[in-house]
Amino acid sequence: MLLMPDDGTTAPKPIKWYKNLTTRKGRIEAKAFLIEGHRAVKQIINSNPHDIIEIVSTEKLPPFYHKYPNRLVTNNQLCSICSTKTPQGIVAAIRLPMDTYSNQLPQSVGDKILLLEDVQDPGNVGTLIRTAVAFDFSGVILTKKCADPLSPKCVQSTTGTVLSLWLRRTTHYLELVEKLKSSGYSLVAADLGGTENSSVLQSQNKLLLALGNEASGLSDLVLNASNYRLKVPTMQRKAESLNVTACGAICMYLSYHKH
Repeated sequence: MLLMPDDGTTAPKPIKWYKNLTTRKGRIEAKAFLIEGHRAVKQIINSNPHDIIEIVSTEKLPPFYHKYPNRLVTNNQLCSICSTKTPQGIVAAIRLPMDTYSNQLPQSVGDKILLLEDVQDPGNVGTLIRTAVAFDFSGVILTKKCADPLSPKCVQSTTGTVLSLWLRRTTHYLELVEKLKSSGYSLVAADLGGTENSSVLQSQNKLLLALGNEASGLSDLVLNASNYRLKVPTMQRKAESLNVTACGAICMYLSYHKH
């Protein structure tokens, strides 16, 4: 079955093309990924309008969307494309930023960078990316064992902010860490065994904040490379540790609100 264009000017793509975007291989081959929901699509329109390939919806869209290629589909067709159980009636195919899978840092790195080591839950990765955007981080380095940041569940959790910073998902993350450290960045590792307090986040002009796997935390390789090991204090007799997204949100907030 084909998706039919609403104006007769665009060659229809088979449903399979959109379904394939749910896999990493499919995204790489098509050089595209999906954004779902009005809020997320509007965010992309506001921040990265030139990256929109096509908007697909079940109803005629208001004028706000008319400058972009769009087409109508049935509700069943949209449900077969979307990863959510109750789609909001609109998805957009977005150009895939291929440098996401590069081993090289961008030319403009920025002053605050997030490092995610083996954070495997797509919702956690997406939420941390969204939080990093909110607190003015410029980029996120992810290990290959992290959830793919452009997978549907990750993208959904970012609510459209996934293109608002640079991303690098690579096995060579330790090399990137060393490059950043040699350029004056301080690696602050969130660690249950840490001794530093929150002031270390507020005193860095160039910050690389590291968060680890949901179950095992950061590896010894990252901990040994760190300049500081930060412990977020909690009422340990009631809750020994925080979820990685809660820990990350607190740390990023503190780095944003400097004294």
